[in-house]
Amino acid sequence: MNIHEYQGKELLRKYGVSVPDGKVAFTVDEAVQAAKELNSNVVVVKAQIHAGGRGKAGGVKIAKNLDEVRTYAGELLGKTLVTHQTGPEGKEVKRLLIEKGCDIKKEYYIGIVLDRATSRVTLMASSEGGMEIEEVAEKTPEKIFKETIDPLIGLAPFQARRIAFNIGIPKELVNQAVKFMTGLYTVFVEKDCSIAEINPLVITGDGKVMALDAKLNFDSNALYRHPDILEYRDLDEEDPKEIEASKYDLSYIKLNGNIGCMVNGAGLAMATMDIIKYYGGEPANFLDVGGGATAEKVTEAFKIILSDNNVKGIFVNIFGGIMKCDVIATGVVEAAKQIGLSVPLVVRLEGTNVELGKNILHESGLNIVPAESMADGAQKIVDLVGK
Repeated sequence: MNIHEYQGKELLRKYGVSVPDGKVAFTVDEAVQAAKELNSNVVVVKAQIHAGGRGKAGGVKIAKNLDEVRTYAGELLGKTLVTHQTGPEGKEVKRLLIEKGCDIKKEYYIGIVLDRATSRVTLMASSEGGMEIEEVAEKTPEKIFKETIDPLIGLAPFQARRIAFNIGIPKELVNQAVKFMTGLYTVFVEKDCSIAEINPLVITGDGKVMALDAKLNFDSNALYRHPDILEYRDLDEEDPKEIEASKYDLSYIKLNGNIGCMVNGAGLAMATMDIIKYYGGEPANFLDVGGGATAEKVTEAFKIILSDNNVKGIFVNIFGGIMKCDVIATGVVEAAKQIGLSVPLVVRLEGTNVELGKNILHESGLNIVPAESMADGAQKIVDLVGK
């Protein structure tokens, strides 16, 4: 789960991580009032969307008086911001962070992630802050420093100091930087983050180490332990179909293609999308109904797929182990009858109760094209959609 920058900074502040003073605003008047309360000569007006690259896309403005705050807020609220992370469709700005400006002397990068190669939490840092870390990794990888963290010990002070010295933090500010990194690591572990990224971390003219931006993502599987984090969820930033899918414990991600996919198992779902691409088609979604789906769950999954106007055909690919083929077939037939099947449907069933499942589909009276294999099914749905 993603949260906004201002929410991330609220959380960091609770853990002793230094961040600029700021207030969220949902209207132009609220933005002006927030700027008045901050009482700063320079105010930063920041668009709040779940995507990086806002600055380059014109989503961050520097205001030197209240009139400029009003102007910039009016320009940004309701604007569709297109960044390298939003895709060409962009995201509408519905809230702003109004923040005190600060005297920036130097920018750095600090990030904490789970390194899958070592299965350990890793602290990464670079002296090249304020730019994409992927770009730094590609062009100047020697400027990225890492510390692998022992889960029994946690982030050791000597590791944080070594990072601080390696990226060139002034020696008189090293202790501040160590405190900063320790607080960030504590947030990462205690709140089950999947990433905690500060870009940029800045040194200010008055000698402070501060998070100028904050990106915190959380492991969705751990949210039941963190109701406070769940309250940060912004449904406006999520696809309505994905929200609906989450109500039924379905793993659904919308894509840009026109062939809807309903599969059981994440690995099979990925393979299904790959084989559709192989035969020249474009998947419209990733949808894993899971191993223990009921007919009701399958019905809802089918409805979600059909609610996408881009879908011109559907490929159901089921390998029945825990999931029984007759349950899938019953759900498909029920959903098709409720909604009205108006697009080609190819179904490949294999595994537990496969013959029973095929009989249910055959006797339904619906125009369902059977497939003998995954490749056969992918080829058939691509041909049908292409006609």
